[in-house]
Amino acid sequence: MQARSDLSPPPTVCLREGALQALCTSDPDDKLRATHALFEALKQGNTRLDPAQRLAPEPGRALPGRPARPVLIAPVDVPQRSPFTPEGLAMLLHAVAHIEFNAIDLALDAIWRFPDMPAGYYTDWLQVAHEEAIHFGLLREHLRSLGRDYGDFAAHNSLWEMCVRTQHDVTARMALVPRTMEARGLDATPPMQARLRKVGTPAAMRAVEILDVILRDEIGHVAVGNRWYGWLCKQQGMEPLSHYRRLAREHSAPRPRPPFNEAARLAAGFSEAELTAMHQA
Repeated sequence: MQARSDLSPPPTVCLREGALQALCTSDPDDKLRATHALFEALKQGNTRLDPAQRLAPEPGRALPGRPARPVLIAPVDVPQRSPFTPEGLAMLLHAVAHIEFNAIDLALDAIWRFPDMPAGYYTDWLQVAHEEAIHFGLLREHLRSLGRDYGDFAAHNSLWEMCVRTQHDVTARMALVPRTMEARGLDATPPMQARLRKVGTPAAMRAVEILDVILRDEIGHVAVGNRWYGWLCKQQGMEPLSHYRRLAREHSAPRPRPPFNEAARLAAGFSEAELTAMHQA
């Protein structure tokens, strides 16, 4: 009797190749589906990993894959957002959604780009990509409930620009993307939530709920960056704090500015010495 094809085991997927394919995907819905599918394949044991493999995007493929909108402009040209008007609230949600969409790409890029890391590095970043995709989905759904959508407002490209600057150095990437650029979200989220609570509308309070989810998960994402930065420094015999200062200067990283969410930063693996240094910067 012939075996039923629907009982055949699913083919295994190369985790790093799958991350590159998802990164190259332009349509937001398709990118989310590809990211979630790769994470589900990992959970089901249907991925394989070759850390030594050297990968490259197909010739002519731009990184990352992006929709035609939003239009990208300089950070100083992005309009100010006040959540006390419906338009301002939509603009604020759009700005956070854009950060989360970029964060999917940052996590996927960390997987395919850097070879010869331990297996846990790649699976950590796939979980981050999966959770960032959830965040983007929540924000986009809320935007649509307000009659808006991702791409309706201009946005900036600072996160990906730092990704490009650190593309040849995994230690710099861990130091300056999750531990610097994304860690700023730990500090910015509570004040943003306080403003939204003052607005007090159902739409604003739903945004507060979504930001609760994002803040909870982002502590873990920054912790991933801290963990692998510390591991890399140990492997290279580098003192983490002084090496961070050198990398920040070399790559023109923005200085962290107070007020700092010290509880969240400590939970994400920053040391007391690092917090003291941030206050003194």
